[in-house]
Amino acid sequence: MAEEQLQQFLAKIQQLNAFVALSEAQPALRQALRDCNSHHEVVALARQHGFEIGRRWGEGVAEPTSTRSLLAGPMPPEGEELATVLLQGDGWRLERIHSNRATSPAGFWYEQAEHEWVLLLQGSALMAFEGDADLVELNRGDQILIPSGRRHRVLATDAVPGTLWLALFWSGSCAD
Repeated sequence: MAEEQLQQFLAKIQQLNAFVALSEAQPALRQALRDCNSHHEVVALARQHGFEIGRRWGEGVAEPTSTRSLLAGPMPPEGEELATVLLQGDGWRLERIHSNRATSPAGFWYEQAEHEWVLLLQGSALMAFEGDADLVELNRGDQILIPSGRRHRVLATDAVPGTLWLALFWSGSCAD
């Protein structure tokens, strides 16, 4: 491990330890932490108290000028996402989607005519699917297939360096 990575790791441990100490000193915060159901809720609660614990070990910020890296590119403003078509053909397209604490608008559900396969390259996301009581938490390396017409919404994505999605959309048949 390089010295710079070691310092980043130790700084995150310090943030986590300080957040734990505060939660032990404040019963209401401890209960709020106990009530969290996902990584996103814990990160958001920590942020409300001045702690940045969201970046996972080993996740750096890619250089925004690289044209070869899927991890590089301009950071969208907070609360937004930026979709870039990487490749497309007859009836399909491949997109890189970069989200920065983005969520679907209140009451809005995606309901696409295309199938969508998504792979999370960086960060994490919390999603809801209409009719399902359980939320779906995606982390780096996770993938999910969303058949056409399946109503879904994004409840949370990571702050800087953000959540990066690789999304393949296509029409036609879809094997479940």
